[in-house]
Amino acid sequence: MARRSSLESLEEQLRCPVCLEVFSEPLMLQCGHSYCRGCVRSMGMDPLGQLQCPVCRCAVDGDSPPPNVALARIVDALREISEPGQGPPETCNQHHNPLSLYCEEDQTLICGLCGSIGSHRAHKVTPISSVYSRMKEDISCLLTNFQIQKRKLEEQICKMAYNKSRITNESDVLKWVVRKEFGELRHYVELEEASFMQKVENTASTLISSIQTQADHMSQLLAKFQEAEGTLEALSNESHLDFITLCYTTTCYTVYNLSPECLKFDPLSAHPMLQLSEDLTSVECGVLVNRLPNNPERFSYSYCVLANRGFSSGKHYWEVQVGEKPKWRLGLIKGTACRKSKLPKSPEGGVWLIGLKEGRLYEAFTTPRVSLPLMNQPQRLGVFLDYDRGELMFYNADSPDELGFIYSYQAELQGKVYPLFDVCWHERGANKLPITLPQPLTEAYGDYITNQN
Repeated sequence: MARRSSLESLEEQLRCPVCLEVFSEPLMLQCGHSYCRGCVRSMGMDPLGQLQCPVCRCAVDGDSPPPNVALARIVDALREISEPGQGPPETCNQHHNPLSLYCEEDQTLICGLCGSIGSHRAHKVTPISSVYSRMKEDISCLLTNFQIQKRKLEEQICKMAYNKSRITNESDVLKWVVRKEFGELRHYVELEEASFMQKVENTASTLISSIQTQADHMSQLLAKFQEAEGTLEALSNESHLDFITLCYTTTCYTVYNLSPECLKFDPLSAHPMLQLSEDLTSVECGVLVNRLPNNPERFSYSYCVLANRGFSSGKHYWEVQVGEKPKWRLGLIKGTACRKSKLPKSPEGGVWLIGLKEGRLYEAFTTPRVSLPLMNQPQRLGVFLDYDRGELMFYNADSPDELGFIYSYQAELQGKVYPLFDVCWHERGANKLPITLPQPLTEAYGDYITNQN
């Protein structure tokens, strides 16, 4: 232990003042201080070849300082003592001298004679201690690079472990969110399904009830037809007066026997002030003028609109809901009648109308006009057209069991004619109520089935 401590103390005394390592090829300056050959070469010299000793600060000649042979031998002896496990130094097989040099070209250990008179005399040779220091530095750099690469790999492994943990946590959170969202979606779908099924059930129940009501009504009409059949069979046996009276009854039964037409308003014919419902079954006079194309079919002066269907033959019956509206007109118009000027309200102008004004005065627009003394104010009117016979009749259709006759026209019809609806000016809101085309139950049921499909 004491010997080891002494060797360590001696090694401290044999360290270069510049590099603080054990002397390697020591050189002695003129001032007496020694340094490694590499350290002397690294010192800066002035133009005169002088350098300053780092220890005493004296200016000395730095061109060719002599080697410190004694110090070099002491360093070599110290190294031999410090490494006892290496045994005696290896010797050259040719000259049997210690291997003290290293041939840079052949990369092999040689003795001094090999480098001076042997086969390596022309090669570059370096003392073993210098080669040892150089290789030690190379190993140290390589070790440093390995440590740097090791740290990078460790950092990458840490990042991967962190990413693995983060992805696992985020995956768990996402699974929870997905389960929650799809759970709410399933709950919403179940609620919507229940609501839709309830609507279907309610609508079906309403339609079935309405169909049953209509079936009962038709059964009552069938009974009336059967009753009227016997009356008509005995018609030929009646007197002239009774025959004429019964002819009117025959016309009423003809109307009963017709199903109401499924009509809607034609938006291409509506006056720009009129407001139509989306399903084209209701119309009212608006406040503002709509910006619509001025097509030939459109009324430009009168607040009128036509039905979407015209007739040129056969028997037809349709109903119109006027409600409590205080002013309106409805009837029939020729397809060729002018729609860009004031409506000619007379059969001579190709227009057959009845109407209401001031909420109480009914009139037929003949020449001259005819007042219609109605006992009850009808909410719904029925219009019957027998095109081939030129007959146009108006009825009170408030009662589903019996039509109340109002007025009739006898006309010579040619070409297509259209149902006409005159909404009239809104009178600053007093005449704001709409005119509606009631849709037959069978048609409404068909629309319902189509929407469900």
